[in-house]
Amino acid sequence: MVSEDRIRVTKKRFVAAALLFASVCLAGCGTRPINVALATADEAYGYRLSSKRANRGLPDTEILLTFSGGGTRAAAFSFGVLEELRRTNVDVAGNNVQLLDEVGYISGVSGGSFTALAFGLHGAALFNDYPTRFLYRDVQGEIVRRTLNPLNWPRLQSTGIGRSELAADYYDEILFENANFGDLIQRAGPFISSTSTDISTGARFAFTQDDFDLICSDLSQVKLSRAAATSSAVPIVLSPVTFNNYGGHCGYRLPAWAEAARSGRSDEGRLVQRSRELTRFQDSSTRPYLHLVDGGIADNLGLRATLERFRGAHASREYRQQLGLERLKRTLIVVVNARSEPGTSWDRSENGPGALALLMQSLSVPIDRTSFEALELLRDLLRRWRQDDESNAFPGVRLYPVVISLDEVADPALRKRLMAMPTSLSLPAADVDLLRSQAAVLLKTSPVFQRFLEDLKQQR
Repeated sequence: MVSEDRIRVTKKRFVAAALLFASVCLAGCGTRPINVALATADEAYGYRLSSKRANRGLPDTEILLTFSGGGTRAAAFSFGVLEELRRTNVDVAGNNVQLLDEVGYISGVSGGSFTALAFGLHGAALFNDYPTRFLYRDVQGEIVRRTLNPLNWPRLQSTGIGRSELAADYYDEILFENANFGDLIQRAGPFISSTSTDISTGARFAFTQDDFDLICSDLSQVKLSRAAATSSAVPIVLSPVTFNNYGGHCGYRLPAWAEAARSGRSDEGRLVQRSRELTRFQDSSTRPYLHLVDGGIADNLGLRATLERFRGAHASREYRQQLGLERLKRTLIVVVNARSEPGTSWDRSENGPGALALLMQSLSVPIDRTSFEALELLRDLLRRWRQDDESNAFPGVRLYPVVISLDEVADPALRKRLMAMPTSLSLPAADVDLLRSQAAVLLKTSPVFQRFLEDLKQQR
């Protein structure tokens, strides 16, 4: 027979366990981070390209970088390009210029957004410890462990909170140190644009104040970690990230190129389509929330915003003046494409791929296709400018497009190995270092890049 003392002890333990469980639940429960509303849209306020006009050594030269998606593979590959730019010094009119210091704009998507945002925050200090802080880590494994940890389950049941919010917390711990976009305004260095996709419409949405003006929200208080988590929120694997939409209540006006497109003063069909997308973001009455996912779905190269900028400048002189583009003599565009091509055995069997494999492939195929189209758009733009100088919005400006892609690795065996690397957020250190070194080789041996350097040296 059980004694009364033992019953009392058992009851106390049960009560203690219940209290502990309740405290864990209360601690775990919470709300997602709420982006702050903006009372008035002001072109002079916030983190936007015009707020980051650096006083660089070559004011007539612009260097733009775009970092594609692709997990740690993309992060390492883009970091290798930064490392090579840092090693590249050019004598210009008797002055020694480090090319990395001349970079004015970096667009990052998904895996590439980690490198872009981290460089925007840490600057040259990133070269001391980025591999150990991020590239060499099993980031994916840690996110899985945190998702499976029962202590996090109550929080995951809260409204608007999913696996991507847990990932953002982890990114803060290892890389971003709770910094927000307001902190980037104070930093020297290039303007950083991290891109996501509006899952409802498929439209591109960037973490810039220009895009946050659309939803009448203040980007300055949004954490970099949340931007990285949003840009890399692969559907199914990670959850969409939710933002409040306050659009239509802050006096926002569409940019000059979008007004021209909407009023029919532009024959650029893509600009017309983009102006419609911008208008839809402003409709907060029917869209009070945005659910954003991996930027690679809309623009895996991070190139479309740059193309849009050039097309907009071509269509609107006012927009050219706003961006200060009329002073330019040369523009270097480096597109870092970490596209993969993992082998499959599907075509050697009568049975097709399984449901999960088919689902993941259905995401990657259109991403690769749209990336190809973006590169073709860049080439078309260059051809148009060469063929019709009178319509060139930048008379006398030389464009130097450099595409750094794993497709361009000369050795077939090495190329196959690199392109077979997974798009996960986890790679062996040896693979990370190989990607870094190959990115440097591809940039250094690019004929277009070498021509750009030679032209710089001729400047007097």
